[in-house]
Parts: sequence; structure tokens; C-alpha cells
Amino acid sequence: MGKALGSFRVVYLVALCCVGSFLFAYDTGVVGGVLTLPSFQRDFGITPANRATVGSNATSLLQAGVATVVIPMYSAEMAPKEIRGKLGSMFHFLFTCGVMTSYWVDYGVAKNLPPTTRQWQVPIGLQLVPGGILGLGMLLTRESTRWLAKTGRTDQALQSLIWVRGGEDTTEVRDEFVEILTGIREEEQVTEGITWKEYRLPANRTRIMLAITLQLGAQMTGNTSLAYYAPQIFKAVGAGDASLLFSGFFGVVKVISCLFFLLFLVERIGRRGSLLAGAFLMGTYMLIIAVITALFPPVEGQGVTPTGAASVAMIYIEAMSFNISWGPVPWLYMSEIFPSRIREAGVAAGTATQWLANFVFSQITPHAVQNIKWKTFLMFCIFNWALVFYVWVFVKETKGKSLEEMEDLFGSYATALNANKVQRQVGEDAEQAGGQGKVTAEES
Repeated sequence: MGKALGSFRVVYLVALCCVGSFLFAYDTGVVGGVLTLPSFQRDFGITPANRATVGSNATSLLQAGVATVVIPMYSAEMAPKEIRGKLGSMFHFLFTCGVMTSYWVDYGVAKNLPPTTRQWQVPIGLQLVPGGILGLGMLLTRESTRWLAKTGRTDQALQSLIWVRGGEDTTEVRDEFVEILTGIREEEQVTEGITWKEYRLPANRTRIMLAITLQLGAQMTGNTSLAYYAPQIFKAVGAGDASLLFSGFFGVVKVISCLFFLLFLVERIGRRGSLLAGAFLMGTYMLIIAVITALFPPVEGQGVTPTGAASVAMIYIEAMSFNISWGPVPWLYMSEIFPSRIREAGVAAGTATQWLANFVFSQITPHAVQNIKWKTFLMFCIFNWALVFYVWVFVKETKGKSLEEMEDLFGSYATALNANKVQRQVGEDAEQAGGQGKVTAEES
């Protein structure tokens, strides 16, 4: 009974976390379509002059907030290690499903509801469904075992683990709890005494810069901008009144390509090769879109033209290329290159860069599409091909590398020597200040 109940609770937690991912993605994707609805533009007094500003502000402000950090962290800390990897994959997959659903909801209300206030209220209001499921569902869960243990509440942490494993205080649960406590103590010991000087060591500097630049590069590809403003983008390349319909299929393409990557490619292709091929192909597709749109500019009120259909096809293929390269790989690369001592800070730097760049491009894109039109795609073409050069010169292959091999790959033998010097210097500084915290280090 205990194991069956534990399995049920694990499935429950996984499903609940996936609902959180779906909610975040739906919220992100629904805004672009709602902004194109005549009813929304009328009710909020949006004119062609301020449409780009309203769109960029709405998209950049209505983001996930703490949900993008807390939900994956909670799921990783509560799920058994046997399914942790699959859970991470499902989180990303449900994200693409949420985006796809938002596109089709926007298309459905535009096609089937009259242009009244209700037309834009329906897609916005539907967020209450997954939001309500997530909110009510979390009332039936327990606080994270790992978080409770880290804050010194070990008795509550043990009870939380017993609950999520089926309610029985077995030897297996006790052993897992000991592993959690041991891991927390090891992390505390590993990061003890770390200073800013250690972050400036050559190998660590390189890793942090790679995390930052790869997350920045993912935004520079232009795919996130396409996802946020899909209806406007498709209208700009000649999709006409069918822009919301094409946005729906754009979401389908993203889901299929993401699923293909998770099932067949995630551990079969190299990180560096994937980034190189993805950036080159996306740059090529962006150039084709720019050329077609420049030579055959879309006409307002015109239906889908052959050249418009070609541009739409290029956008679909570009999205597929992104979802097997610059979509998942920067996150994967960032998670595996850092040693334990600086992993938390390194990943935080990369994640912060991702959201900052996300904000910048969500502000820029609608203005660019409105004012420089086809040159927007040429801009993204140049960005992508610049990323090819950057990856070729600076990014190292990490696929299949052990932790020891990763240290050699980034020249951490030098870092280890310098770290000893840093530790000695910290001890000397503390001694001079009259402290008692002298740190010793073995001579290498």
C-alpha cells in the first residue's frame, strides 16, 4: 500500500509541476494574439501609433516571475532521482504545449466570437483553469524536504519525505533522508570560504562568460521574439488574415520538434555541433525571409500569397532548428560546466542574463517589425551568423565528459593552484584583521 500510494503521490507532483509549466507558457503565448483582436484594441484605445509600445510592455511585464524558478526547483527536490531527468524533460515539453494551446485559443475566439469585450476576456480568463488547479493542488502537498532540511527543520523534513514516499517510515526512506542530509552538508563544506577572487580565476571566468553569452545568444537568434509576437510576425511576412491560424500551427511545430529532441537527440548529438548547425540554419532561414519580404512586401488586406506561404514555411523550419539547438542546449550546457563551488552563482548569472535579454528583445521586436520591417529578419540573420563564429571559437564540446574531464577541459588544474593561493590570501587577510578564520590549503 505504501509503495502504491508513494507512486501515486509522485505522479501527482509531476502532473502538478507540469500544470505550472503549462500555465507559465500559456500566459506567455496568449498575449501576442490578444493584442491583435479588434475588441481588445477598441476597449483599451490601442491605435497603430502605440500598438508596438503596448505590445512590448504587455509581453515583457506579463512574465512568469518566481514560478519559473520555484516550480522546477520544487519538483527536482521532491521527485525520486529515478524520474528526475524525465520530469525536467516533461517540464520543457509542457511549456511548448502551453504556448501551442494559447495560439489555438486566440485563433478560436477570433474566428468564432463576435468582436465584443468577451472576445478578449475568454483567452485571458482561461488562465484561471490551470492556475486554479495549481493553486488548489499545492494545498494538498508538503513543503520541500530539502528546503526544510537546509533550514534546520529536520523532523519536518523527514515527515515530508515519508509523506511523498507513501506514508511509511521504512529503511529505504531513512536511507534516502540520510543521503539528502549528507548532500546538504557536502554542499555547505564545498562552498565554505568561497570569495569573489575565486570567481575571477581564469577557468571560472571562462565558464561564467559562456553561461552568460549562450543565454544571450539564445535570445539573439530571434526565435523567442517570433514566439511572443507570432501573429504580428506572420502578418508582416504576408499571412494576411490567417496570421492567428498560422500561429496555431507554429505552436504545433514547436511541440513536435521539442518532443523529437527529447526522444531522439538529447544524448546523441554534441552540444557544440548542435549550436553551430542551429545558428547557421536559423541565420539562413532569416535571410531568406528578409529577401522574400523585401522583394515581395505584403499588402494590407491581401490573403496568403505564394511568397507569404514561403516565408511562413521558413519560420516553421526556423522554429524546428531552434528547438533542437539553441532552445534546450544552453540550459543543458550551463548546468554541466560548473564545479560545485561556483555552480549556484554561475547558473544564476546565466538565468539572469536570459531574462534580461528576454526583456530587451520583447521591447525591441514589435518596434522593429513596425518600423524597419524586413530588415528585422536581416538583423536576426546577422546575429545568428555571428553566433556561428562565436561558438566555433569559444565553445568547448562537453558531451560525454566526466566531471574530471570537464575540469581538464576548462584548464581547472590552473584554477586549483590559484584557488590555494586565494585561500591562503583569505587566511592572511583574516589574520591581519585579528580574525580567527585562517584557511589552510595543501600545496599542489
